[in-house]
Order: sequence, then C-alpha cells, then structure tokens
Amino acid sequence: MKDTLNYYYNLNILEVENWGEDYRFQIGNDTFYFVVLRRTEAEINDIMEITYELKRKNILVHDIIVNRFNKVVTNAYNQNYVLLHPLGKQNEEVSLNEMFKLNDILILSPVKSRLYRNAWAELWSDKIDYFEYQVHELGKEKDVVLNSFSYYVGLGENAISYVNNTIENYQPSSLDRVCLAHRRIKFPNYQLNYYNPLSFIFDLEVRDIAEYIKSAFFEGEDALSYLRIALKQRRYTLYSLSLLYARLIYPTYYFDLYEAIMNKKEEEEKLVPIIEKAQDYEIFLKEAYLEIRKYGNIEVIEWIMKKEL
Repeated sequence: MKDTLNYYYNLNILEVENWGEDYRFQIGNDTFYFVVLRRTEAEINDIMEITYELKRKNILVHDIIVNRFNKVVTNAYNQNYVLLHPLGKQNEEVSLNEMFKLNDILILSPVKSRLYRNAWAELWSDKIDYFEYQVHELGKEKDVVLNSFSYYVGLGENAISYVNNTIENYQPSSLDRVCLAHRRIKFPNYQLNYYNPLSFIFDLEVRDIAEYIKSAFFEGEDALSYLRIALKQRRYTLYSLSLLYARLIYPTYYFDLYEAIMNKKEEEEKLVPIIEKAQDYEIFLKEAYLEIRKYGNIEVIEWIMKKEL
C-alpha cells in the first residue's frame, strides 16, 4: 500500500499502519487516513461541496486530498479509497452546544439532496427484514445473537410504529429544519469523527442528538442529563420531539454491532454488556419519555410506562 500511496499522491511515506480495512500514516507532524469509500461517488460530489462551504465559514472540516490525477477516489487492489487529512485537535471532544452551533451554520439546499436521509421507518424496516433473513440463514451457531435478536427486533418495530404514527399525526414545519448530520454519532464525540466529511448526511437535528444520548448511556454516562441539555437549548416541535423519542427507542447500538459480528469484524461476546443493560435502558426510556413530555404531548408506549423506576 505504501507504493500505491507514493504513486497516486506523490508522497514520500516511510511507514503505513493497517487499521482493519483502512490505513494510517504520518508525514512530519501530520496524520493521514487512507480509507475505504463507503459512499457513492455521486454523494462524494455533494460532500465536497459541503466541505468547501464549511471551510468558507471557518469550520475546520477535515481535508479530502485529491490524487495526482485530480480525482477524489483512488482505486487500489479493486477497492475504492479516499485520502483524508484530519485538521484541528483530533482527540478533543465536541460538546452538544458545539454541535448545535454547527447545525445553525449549515442548512440543506437542493444540490445536497442526495445526502438527505429522512425515510427512517422504511430504512429500518428494510434493515430488520434483511437481518431476520440473515439470522435464519447464517446465525445458527451464534448463541448470543440468537438469544437476544428477537428482543431488539421488537424494540425496532416499536420505533418504526412510532415514526409512522408521528408522520400520520404531525406535520413538519419550517422549525423542523434539516441540518448537517452524520451517519453515526458516538460518545465521546471526538473531532476526528465529527469533522470527517465522509460521514456527513442531512437529516433532522434530533438524529445526531438521539445517537449521542444512546451512546452516552452505554458508555456509563448520565444520558438523561444530555437529553435535558438538548431539550432546554432547542425549541423542538411535537414532530421533532416524537422522532427524537422514536430514535431513542430504535436500538442502533445493538444492530450496528450485530452487523459487525455477521461481517466477521467483531466477536458476538461484544453484545453481552449491551444485553445486560437492557432492563436499565427500558427504565431510561421511561425517564426520557417523562422529560420529553414536559415539552410536548408525545405518544405514550404503555409497556415502557409500566416499568418501575
């Protein structure tokens, strides 16, 4: 891979570190990542436009480096890659307030519509259907998956129903602004990941907020405090409040890891700590509902409200 990088980017690289499917290397004090392209090339064009716009607004989004042929995408060993040069303090955390500030800077325009992700219920339903087929065909020897899968499918189906009911009962308004979001936000939310343009999409703000809160919960943080901060800082409509709660219900934390297990990138034992917190998370969902209800009369889910605090 070192020779490939030297050829395509005219870089004098002494050593390349393998990061799974991706690669990392240093040139002086600068770190670079040569990463597998997990987006379409059409999306990349929109991502580059967003990157330029953010840089014009003095936001230190990481640089995507074009190769010597002036191409963003480099094909090596039958795989498409992109060279990423992170800027700023990569290991510094991005707070909720900083996330809100960025969301106020950049809004959706028609040219970026290919990055718009708003059909949550449809996407989740298709994903669960595929997972159920996959478990039936390939999961027979995965005891941890088999013993937990139905529970999380049930949570997912609850979330899908909640989204569908939201769309039926509430109309989005101009206050439900589509803003810069990410395919997945984690806690802690480091600059290395947050300002990576390859993760950019457009969606409602509550997408990232919910993912941040869920991740904080499973990192042992006081997730409810982050929810309170978000609710106090922003004036969310009933539509957004309801979708925020739907996203808290949907178990991305389980399904993301499940996919990595089925793709042989993780061991299924990684699911155990998540499964062990299932009851605690149900209690959190009740507490979260009670907090959100202070700001809007969203739909109640009876089985969650029957949980004892």
